[in-house]
Amino acid sequence: MKGLLAGTLACTLVLTVHGFYSSSDDVVELNPSNFNREVIQSDSLWLIEFYAPWCGHCQRLTADWKKVATALKGVVKVGAVDADQHKSLGGQYGIRGFPTIKIFGANKNKPEDYQGARSSQAIVDGAVNAVRSLVKDRMAGKTGGSEQGRQGGGGGGSGSGGGSKKDVVELTDDNFDSTVLNSEEVWLVEFFAPWCGHCKNLEPEWAAAATEVKEQTKGKIRLGAVDATVHQGLASRYGIRGFPTIKIFQKGEEPADYEGGRTRSDIVARALDLFSSNAPPPELLEILNEDVLKKTCEDYQLCIISVLPHILDTGASGRNAYLEVMMKMAEKYKKKIWGWLWTEAGAQMELESALGIGGFGYPAMAAINARKMKFALLKGSFSETGIHEFLRDLSVGRGSTATVGGGALPKIHAVEPWDGKDGELPMEDDIDLSDVELDDLEKDEL
Repeated sequence: MKGLLAGTLACTLVLTVHGFYSSSDDVVELNPSNFNREVIQSDSLWLIEFYAPWCGHCQRLTADWKKVATALKGVVKVGAVDADQHKSLGGQYGIRGFPTIKIFGANKNKPEDYQGARSSQAIVDGAVNAVRSLVKDRMAGKTGGSEQGRQGGGGGGSGSGGGSKKDVVELTDDNFDSTVLNSEEVWLVEFFAPWCGHCKNLEPEWAAAATEVKEQTKGKIRLGAVDATVHQGLASRYGIRGFPTIKIFQKGEEPADYEGGRTRSDIVARALDLFSSNAPPPELLEILNEDVLKKTCEDYQLCIISVLPHILDTGASGRNAYLEVMMKMAEKYKKKIWGWLWTEAGAQMELESALGIGGFGYPAMAAINARKMKFALLKGSFSETGIHEFLRDLSVGRGSTATVGGGALPKIHAVEPWDGKDGELPMEDDIDLSDVELDDLEKDEL
């Protein structure tokens, strides 16, 4: 008899712990598999209890919660999440205590906490007030939550405020391999869930970073996003266990975990590190025509221009030594994504004048910001140390600047490219003195 009582008691306890709600109740049991479909993509207002089976307050709320669900049937959806069993779902909504009740209304991605009493009447009154508020918003033309849920899943994936949505590429089961795995570009991919609170916080940062990274790397580094609740195959393939998870994809390599910060600046900095480690040093171009100067200075944040001595003053070896210094500095600062140019003294006098170089003191160097039409001049030596100090100050916003002469890029003359050889003195014409009367040279004329 004691054994029978013990067995009955044990079964009762199991039912108490694991059987809060059944299919006969009007409460919808929610879990990670159906949450997005039932709640996020729904037009209905949802009232959801996050509970733990061992929680005494949750056990006492159960009867009232069933009454609430029956009273609001056809008006408000009432659901429950076992947050002890589905910790990831509870964690994404910041559940810290039990029971927690949240209202998923006009903006499904930003549920509101229910702050009222825990009686069935108080909860019903709170739900009815939420319905009134939702109807009022819709009458005012504000969009409802279901549209947000269907368009981009509401998480950080499709890109949002603070950046351009179009710069975050929406990745799916159908396009992932062709877009990411077979791409020559490096990809930072966020795996998100629409109901994830941390994903919502990341969303504007991810969008803003996507725009900045695309611009600064000329599209060589891209940011994408996968709604892991919709494309579960992709999430499973890459072992996604929490949200948001960010992975780095480079062609021919295994995907790596992103371990940096979650702010725009953190994401951009990591992307630029990836870009610089994979990119060759920037080209060092001779200014041969107007297009070279204009394209370089307008396409890059800064263009670094050197005016080197005339070839007759240095010879090929001297010029190559200066060019080698520039190339080393271009390699050192390639993460900055600056343009690098050079010209020979006297070849572009208008450029020298606009930069205040003035036809002397070669070699000289200037850094131009074409967007602001400002420039800075190298004051120290034309050496690795001197140029490094100059560029380091520029990179942190130090150093004096001036406005480019005329307020615009100067006229550039088309010139022939340097052939890599020493210079040659111009040939002088022979003078025939046979017809000159030398006696006449001694006469003075007024």
